[in-house]
Amino acid sequence: MLTLRFWGVRGSLPCPGPDTVIYGGNTSCLEIRADDRLVIIDLGTGVRPLGDWLIKNDLKKRGKIEADIFLTHTHWDHIMGFPMFNPIYIPGTQLRITAPVSLENESLKSIIENQMSHKYWPVRAQELAASIEYKQIRETVFNPRIPNVKEAPLDLGGGLTVTCKFLNHPIFCLGYRINYKGKSIATVYDHEPFQNLFPSASAGKKYDAAAALEGEGTAAEENERVRQFISGADIVVHDAQYTEEEYKGKAGWGHCSYKHAVQAAENNNIKKLVFFHHEPAYADKQLEQLEKNYMKNSGFEIMMAREGITLEA
Repeated sequence: MLTLRFWGVRGSLPCPGPDTVIYGGNTSCLEIRADDRLVIIDLGTGVRPLGDWLIKNDLKKRGKIEADIFLTHTHWDHIMGFPMFNPIYIPGTQLRITAPVSLENESLKSIIENQMSHKYWPVRAQELAASIEYKQIRETVFNPRIPNVKEAPLDLGGGLTVTCKFLNHPIFCLGYRINYKGKSIATVYDHEPFQNLFPSASAGKKYDAAAALEGEGTAAEENERVRQFISGADIVVHDAQYTEEEYKGKAGWGHCSYKHAVQAAENNNIKKLVFFHHEPAYADKQLEQLEKNYMKNSGFEIMMAREGITLEA
């Protein structure tokens, strides 16, 4: 059985309070179970309650906590819960943390552990009791622009595999597709549609027709690759931070509109689309109304991510 549970659903920053109790105010954290295997996607503030739950359940039942953790990227809202993840203070905990490669010299290990320098946190990374491995990866889907390179899906053993696709965000960011016994759960956040970055004809002298044509083709190609990446998935957790009108003023920030998320799923053999990475300024009433509007006008199942709910693929 492949299941998904939401522990953090917000983007940008946590937003606790009376207006966010229904959908939740913690930042990104997903718990995926492939029978007895545990996969965690992102270490936002939602990982704190997840950690407490693991101590009460996994530690009690199995004698230790073991997990594969995949980070979509290392923006702060996706890693800020790590110092509050209590299993890292318990001997015997085994964690394997995987994230996208970076163009910077700083390693994944240092990025995560620098949050625990004395400037920010009272316990240093060197004092942690858990065993933690770090790994940085690239996408593992076929890229026609690099025809001689095709990486295989990550094999976690026991029939559990993970396929990765680069998304459109201001830093390297990966979408993950978890595959197990014919079922799959895909994540597409933080992400916005790929766009042509070359000047258009209206730019005058700066316009280069050949470059603009290539830019349009590349953007269309990448958007189609994302569609293929999620095609046929049982559950797709998709970035949907803005309305279409809001997105017009925030293009380039690395997040989608609800409309684009629906378009990505349409006619793509997806069973359930879950809106995710909620705008922190949105109260429960706004999210509830948006959910009703899109559910009513869609030919497939759509829902808003809510902290605490569990979905079966």
